[in-house]
Amino acid sequence: MPAPAGAGATAEEDVVVAADAIATSALDAGDPDPQRKKGRRRKKKKRRPRAPTEEEVTARRSVLRWVCPGREVASDDDEQPAAASAGTGRVRLRRRPRVAVELHAHSARSDGSLSPAELVERAHRNGVKVFALTDHDTMAGVPEAVEAAKQYPIRIIPGVEISAVHSPGDESGAEEPVHILAYYGIWGPSRPQELERFLDSIRDGRYARANKMLLKLRGLDMPMKLEDVCKIAGNGVAPGRLHVARAMVEAGYVESLRQAFSRYLYDGGPAYATGSEPNGKSVVQLVCRTGGVAVLAHPWALKNPAVVVKDLKAAGLHGIEVYRSDGKVSGLSDLADTYGLLKLGGSDFHGRDDKEEPDVGSVDLPVLPVLNFLEVARPIWHNAIKEIFASISERAADLNGSKGLRRASSSGDFCILRPCPDDPGRTDATEVEVVQK
Repeated sequence: MPAPAGAGATAEEDVVVAADAIATSALDAGDPDPQRKKGRRRKKKKRRPRAPTEEEVTARRSVLRWVCPGREVASDDDEQPAAASAGTGRVRLRRRPRVAVELHAHSARSDGSLSPAELVERAHRNGVKVFALTDHDTMAGVPEAVEAAKQYPIRIIPGVEISAVHSPGDESGAEEPVHILAYYGIWGPSRPQELERFLDSIRDGRYARANKMLLKLRGLDMPMKLEDVCKIAGNGVAPGRLHVARAMVEAGYVESLRQAFSRYLYDGGPAYATGSEPNGKSVVQLVCRTGGVAVLAHPWALKNPAVVVKDLKAAGLHGIEVYRSDGKVSGLSDLADTYGLLKLGGSDFHGRDDKEEPDVGSVDLPVLPVLNFLEVARPIWHNAIKEIFASISERAADLNGSKGLRRASSSGDFCILRPCPDDPGRTDATEVEVVQK
């Protein structure tokens, strides 16, 4: 079920109130001057994190069991209670229960700088236990991420960030870009061909969009060629704004990527352009239809997030990003409560040459919202598995009697199955049980 109102806030608040104390020093000790005593500065004791609830401790254990079923992935030393608070229902732990989760990151398969394998390695190095690869309009990097994750105690969530636009309809305001994060189970979308066709049409529109941006830049006395932008993007990668920005830096028109965006490529900027993005409602409906969890990305960048969230919720939206590297956005948290949506978040890591960019795993997503996400996602993913197996059974009678299936992949579809898993421990037992019923 979605997070109850205020659940995310409870997981973050400090409930320990520091007492004020009068600062003393060797110089002032025993000073008989009462005026000096009155003028002495006050200082507060360091605020200690509040003791987590039993519910939070249990949630952490549950999430870790899901990360690597049947395997020990972390020590429980930090879960040993130091003392119990009588009548409060809380236990004091050495530190707040937390599972490092990254639900929004990009690789070189779209507009990131690291390969999927390098990104997984970086996530592991930063202590991440649950990692979602969410490249723009492609899932081509997911198989590499899954393969790389076999070396670490880290759970991969196949994902994608789908470009769209929101049309306000009868509401006042202009059309604006929106991005929908789609999270799938380890077996991938239930209708991979349908999803791939949808994403392919968006990627084709990216080339036309890049051309529009280059035309605008040419009008601003910054001529560049599409071939140069595509070369920067890499073979088979549809060009995006970041690739245009890198071309601007290489041509010497701007000093940095940040400058390219802040002056020319920001939403509505003098060199900004749209492609052939679908309507946001249709994207949410597609994600739901293909067995995914639909989440609105970075709603704080929208002009009118309340209108967008209301419309997308009616289409089946499951959650919105509320947590960022600088904390929780209170207004968006309230909006999530209003519509009963999951409260999630991620770093939106690209690996840009920007010291201010949040690193992988830097968003402090409380463990209760993570567990709420899994409680919503797992039934959806289980139903997707049923549909995948039913589809295979209809087309391949020779699979009857096989002992199992394992993941494979191609350049087009993420979820292609073939017999016999080489690592059964990586598949959740409950995911298998639901297929056998």
